[in-house]
Amino acid sequence: MTSDHPDSSHEPLELGGSVWFRAGAQTLGGASRIALLAAIRETGSITGAAKAVGMSYKGAWDAVDAMNNLAGEPLVVRSTGGKGGGGTTLTPRAVKLIDTFRAVEREHRRFLERAGAAIEGFATDWDLIGRIGVKTSARNQLYGTVSSIERGTVNDEVSLALPGGHTIVSVLTHESTETLGLAQGSAAFALIKASWVVLLVEDADGAPLKLSARNQLRGTVQSVKRGAVNAEVSLTLEGGTVITAVVTNESVDTLGLEEGGAAIAAFKASSVILGVKD
Repeated sequence: MTSDHPDSSHEPLELGGSVWFRAGAQTLGGASRIALLAAIRETGSITGAAKAVGMSYKGAWDAVDAMNNLAGEPLVVRSTGGKGGGGTTLTPRAVKLIDTFRAVEREHRRFLERAGAAIEGFATDWDLIGRIGVKTSARNQLYGTVSSIERGTVNDEVSLALPGGHTIVSVLTHESTETLGLAQGSAAFALIKASWVVLLVEDADGAPLKLSARNQLRGTVQSVKRGAVNAEVSLTLEGGTVITAVVTNESVDTLGLEEGGAAIAAFKASSVILGVKD
């Protein structure tokens, strides 16, 4: 199933912005109004200027009136009759305003170019920014790529490839798979509560562990934070992914869990909640 919405993470990231002049809390004008002033100077006619900038005659005069009022002095003067048949002219203040705006706009454009160069390659991190902004109550938030989807009678079994070559499996309904738009190669994140993670240690002879839990991830104990009854134990997997479990202090002692030691984090496929970035 494909999404109707394009993934903005694949679009080039660019900086944008515009320059506006303000008078107190009021906007005196931006590029469109300055363009109108420039067109009035070139054509000597409000009608010609309005056509040149794609504005209605009324809209042009409304903009002129607003600029005159906000500037506190006339910027555009309309004369009627006379030998030349009248016309519309700019005051020296308006001419200076055009020159000032264009100078500021040039500097603003140079700033955007420099800032754009400074973030070259940042587009690849855009997706990461979205991911790290996710807030959930689940202690474990893992990110990966869907490596396979196996359809069952009622549920689907979705495998998610994690950094470091690890894979976790989630079981969810057909409807959830469709709603999330999951497909092989698509990005997704997995949520696993720390209380759903069981920790184990291998025997000295390294005998294989036989468990009903589908997900078994081997790692190194990164930290053990004891509380009054329970402890929060974090394992670092190959590739840097961290899995955290909450177990009793007695379990920590029984398993001999300590920083630098080896352990296995196990959790059922039904305990893995999958999500995608909208």
